[in-house]
Amino acid sequence: MLMIISISMILLSLSWLIMILTSLLSKKTFSDREKNSPFECGFDPKTSARTPFSLHFFLIAVIFLIFDVEITLLLPIIISLKILNIGHSLTLTLFFILILIMGLYHEWNQGALTWAK
Repeated sequence: MLMIISISMILLSLSWLIMILTSLLSKKTFSDREKNSPFECGFDPKTSARTPFSLHFFLIAVIFLIFDVEITLLLPIIISLKILNIGHSLTLTLFFILILIMGLYHEWNQGALTWAK
């Protein structure tokens, strides 16, 4: 037990040392206005390069990713049809789809899916 603790302490201190060393070595000392400005084909940009990102679009993308991953979780049910009987697979699939529909209804009810406000 003492050996595990000592090895973990050595690894922890080594990782901290590497993180501190890389943060010290990666500092750029020369700051130039041209290097810090956005580059747009050699011309000064007409608008700000840091335009605000739509939070609503981000929420729609996250909801899409969540439901996309949940749909990929449905695919192994097809393979499990050989192992389980049809009744268990159908019950499992319907329960999973019911949870998806309830989540979609909740998001719709909260107004996260309405695009134009």
